[in-house]
Amino acid sequence: MALFGYAGSFLSYVVPFVFVLSVVVFFHEMGHFLVGRWCGVKVDAFSLGFGPELFSYTDSKDTRWRVALLPLGGYVKFHGDANGASMADKEAVTAMPRSERAVTFFGQPVWKRTLIVAAGPVANFLLAIVIFTGIFSLEGKAVLIPRVDSVRAGEAAEAAGFKAGDLIVSIDGRAVESWGDMQRVVQSSAGLPLTFVVKRGTELATLIATPRLREIDTAFGKNKMALLGLNGSRDPKDVEIRDVGLVSAVGLAVQETWYGIDRTAGFVSGLFAGRESADQMSGPIGIARVSGEVAKIGIMALLNLVAILSISIGLINLVPIPLLDGGHLLFYAFEALRGQPLSQRTQEYGFRVGLAFVLALMLFATFNDIMHFTRT
Repeated sequence: MALFGYAGSFLSYVVPFVFVLSVVVFFHEMGHFLVGRWCGVKVDAFSLGFGPELFSYTDSKDTRWRVALLPLGGYVKFHGDANGASMADKEAVTAMPRSERAVTFFGQPVWKRTLIVAAGPVANFLLAIVIFTGIFSLEGKAVLIPRVDSVRAGEAAEAAGFKAGDLIVSIDGRAVESWGDMQRVVQSSAGLPLTFVVKRGTELATLIATPRLREIDTAFGKNKMALLGLNGSRDPKDVEIRDVGLVSAVGLAVQETWYGIDRTAGFVSGLFAGRESADQMSGPIGIARVSGEVAKIGIMALLNLVAILSISIGLINLVPIPLLDGGHLLFYAFEALRGQPLSQRTQEYGFRVGLAFVLALMLFATFNDIMHFTRT
């Protein structure tokens, strides 16, 4: 019985993880695929996963659709590519007759190659918008009024002069409509002084507080977050469920997606500025753990996680590192400026450096996952 119990627990994390990552990867690669075909490029293979093939299907246009054993990514292999990373098989492409070379990825003008490469991250952002639109349309928007219930002793909020009952009106001149709005600003502002305007009774007061990075226990283990030391209202009267129409839902979804982009970009820049901790980076183990915990809440929560992860993967792929989509776009920018592509040797060297960087990053993130797991 214990063996079945362990197997069930294992599957309760693996199945949500495979679902979440597969959806995100599928839409990312589908972006490349659809724009590639629109641009007249022949697609040799569309793979969901890496490694040994589990099953496959070849369509009428000779594209091999395959599902592989390792669900840690995927790729679209265009005609003339040496591999799934879109490195050119230059000898093979050169030896092709002109008609065949015209349907290769590298036979396209630079603007078409740019569109094809950029389509993957764009598809990730669109997926997030669609999911958020569905969630807002079905569930509405829950809003907790930004009223302070209590102030934790010894924290930044107490030093700034916050008091129970304060209603937060604005932060750095931006209006605050909900407790969630306030949390988002605070969590992306570790070590940065923020100017709050609060309503205290009938008067307005201006307070300056600097969020501090704190390690806290969450359902997913210990995480570092920027905090002020404020507790939100517990009064049910301060919670509003607002119905959202389709048009408004799309607008909210775009805002939510932009927040995810801004927060991810802020985290990356914060790493270099020393405001964020690198041990918050997660790899496959961390994603699997979060997926399993979120799946226990329900399908809407799991779809919300898909949207969040889709935003992160879309943005990370735009980082200008060779091997990632952003690295390809950087090479195409140089090509557009120079009037000719970078030399094959330069590109190969860049891809090797990029591969080493990406592998090192994955190892570091996996190490973080293991450390988080052992501490909980």
